[in-house]
Amino acid sequence: MPPSHLPEFRHATLGTGAMTRIAIYDTTLRDGSQGEGVNFSLQDKLLITGRLDELGVDYIEGGYPLSNPKDTEYFVEVAKLGLKHARVAAFGMTRRKGVAANQDEGMIALVRAGTPVVTIVGKTWDFHVTNVLGVSLEENLEMIAESVAFCAQEVSEVAYDAEHFFDGFRQNPEYALRTLEAAAAAGARWLVLCDTNGGSLPEQVAHAVRTVKSRLKVPIGIHCHNDGDLAVANTLAAVLEGATQVQGTINGIGERCGNVDLCSAIANLSLKYPGRFELLREQSLSHLTEISRYVYETANMNFRSNQPFVGGSAFAHKGGMHVHAVRKLASTYEHIDPELVGNTRKVLVSELSGRSNIAEKL
Repeated sequence: MPPSHLPEFRHATLGTGAMTRIAIYDTTLRDGSQGEGVNFSLQDKLLITGRLDELGVDYIEGGYPLSNPKDTEYFVEVAKLGLKHARVAAFGMTRRKGVAANQDEGMIALVRAGTPVVTIVGKTWDFHVTNVLGVSLEENLEMIAESVAFCAQEVSEVAYDAEHFFDGFRQNPEYALRTLEAAAAAGARWLVLCDTNGGSLPEQVAHAVRTVKSRLKVPIGIHCHNDGDLAVANTLAAVLEGATQVQGTINGIGERCGNVDLCSAIANLSLKYPGRFELLREQSLSHLTEISRYVYETANMNFRSNQPFVGGSAFAHKGGMHVHAVRKLASTYEHIDPELVGNTRKVLVSELSGRSNIAEKL
């Protein structure tokens, strides 16, 4: 027992009431595979899928069935796994300009993948609509609506990923909201707000999510990239404003600076807001470090030792003063008990060590 005058681990409490279920949508196999140096084989993807299902992940995005033969084969093989919890999603873009949805190869490939969920990404920023797609703002709305409606007739659940939503909302909020309305009216089950460039700030994300929630009744998701090193903060800001789906990747792998690290997002939501959010399966949190390292090993990537929560150095203590205090009560220099996320404490010995380091080692 620690001395009574020293504090135990404590977390903020944000009121009482029913817990809100936060759906975890993992895109390690699709968005994560776009990271430099990341390359999954078909077997890798199937093995990771199985482990994510065991963890209690709600959605697993397997890839884009028209992009390469490996992703096409993945959707054939994943149906044989007998997943117990997760729903697999096929990912694709809205129909091409000037082509009907039921005649578009991409749309047809999405529904032929045979997944219970289809995720469609569409343009939300008017700048992209006119300068990248090269279509009118009205035609883009038609492309979104027709694509969502076509898939909604064929699968049980359609998620609409609003690409560059936060940039678009800052430049032309009314049009950005109209794109969401088009997807919602066509049958989208989720409206996922994407910080595709990864440069938004938490207060900007919070304001945008709050506005969307006040205007639309469809459940909201959040998909953040990490170019400003704020993906976790932005994700938490969105959830606190009412987003109930979190999209990200294990270890934050992904294009450029990566996606939000689901390990950190899950740990923060589970541990920093006790009694408020329900995630994964019961007792899954203690396997977070295990799944992090499994993905690193499967992808043949080096561990990131200073990764929060799950890194090998996340609970490593070197300074003599720190170790002296930790030996008395760990919460003096640890914000959580490492065992909660399946990690362990380490005491290091160096020229910075004191007697407590040596005593702890002994």
